[in-house]
Amino acid sequence: MTLTPPVGAQAELTSQYTGSVMNTFGPPKRVFVRGEGVHLWDADGNRYLDLLAGLAVNSLGHAHPQVIGAISAQLSTLGHVSNFFATPTQIALAEKLDALVTANAPGLPARVFFTNSGTEANEAGFKITRRTGRTRLIAMDGSFHGRSLGALALTSNPAYREPFEPLPGDVTFVPYGDEAALAEVLDDTVAAVILEPIQGENGVVEPPAGYLAKVRELTSAVGALLWIDEVQTGIGRCGDWLASSASGVTGDIVTFAKGLGNGFPIGACVATGPAATLLGPGSHGTTFGGNPVGAAAGLAVLGIIERDGLLQRVHEAGERLAASITALGHPRIDHVRGRGLLRGVVLTEPIAPAVADAALAAGFVINAPRPTVVRLAPPLIVPDAELDRFVAALPGLLDSV
Repeated sequence: MTLTPPVGAQAELTSQYTGSVMNTFGPPKRVFVRGEGVHLWDADGNRYLDLLAGLAVNSLGHAHPQVIGAISAQLSTLGHVSNFFATPTQIALAEKLDALVTANAPGLPARVFFTNSGTEANEAGFKITRRTGRTRLIAMDGSFHGRSLGALALTSNPAYREPFEPLPGDVTFVPYGDEAALAEVLDDTVAAVILEPIQGENGVVEPPAGYLAKVRELTSAVGALLWIDEVQTGIGRCGDWLASSASGVTGDIVTFAKGLGNGFPIGACVATGPAATLLGPGSHGTTFGGNPVGAAAGLAVLGIIERDGLLQRVHEAGERLAASITALGHPRIDHVRGRGLLRGVVLTEPIAPAVADAALAAGFVINAPRPTVVRLAPPLIVPDAELDRFVAALPGLLDSV
């Protein structure tokens, strides 16, 4: 199927967008008006297979009836009360997230601070580290933790950082996956080491086997916190509740967002052990974080993933997808990396943005986080037949650029 560029209603809406919205994202490639399951429709009526899920957000697809039902029921009962008060949904979601984070360490105390996004969750994590009495932080080359000033200080991309310097310090960057480089700069002046189990924005990059366990060992030896950013990799995206749990590691700080609300804005910063008590009354706050509607969305998402056995499904679908792409033997495909349904198709040439554009024209939503990498992060419910349809089209998309 070949789709025409934006015309008609879509072209008019795009013009309105550029005249009214700050130009932080560039002009939109499409204007979408409806979603159902794993499909999207634009303003001109064209249908697309969504293989990006709103950047790993819509884990249960679009317009999931039970998520909609949970949000609607909560909103019609109680929508917002501020954090001077609590709600049963907030408490229930907090208990579930605390249990997920401490699954490898039963009995370890844990507490959550709710936010509206991954960036805000990381801001909360940053403030926790400052309460240790230390100020040094170690982050990873290739990292991405958000765009607010605190989160940006931990993000390695100079193009993102430099226009907004000076940023909160004192942050040292080391090569991702390099134990020796980390050990060389890690001492008892370091408050925390922050890392992603898989670097999504860097092109779906995994560290060597055993790396997370080694980082846990190194941080514990000097009394530094281990801060794991699971904003993109958590809530089943990689086939486990946390991508880091497969390493047997428990973070002192773990941050979530994206897939937790299936499109409803919600994030969370969970702290464990002594770190769980570092923020006290007045040390941090939020107006909307932990509101009962967001909590209802999070509870619904977790319940559906568990009920439908989606963690195992993600393992199987991800392995099948990677094997199918590899089996194409296309000369422009180097290899496929990642876990579960977070996959990077690594190309032999810097043509990934053009491939993403060709895919969009053909009715597939993907993206290119790096010039040589196409990222796939479809809803966790995506049928095999739809993945097969994309794989069958991929050689033609690669050949077209």
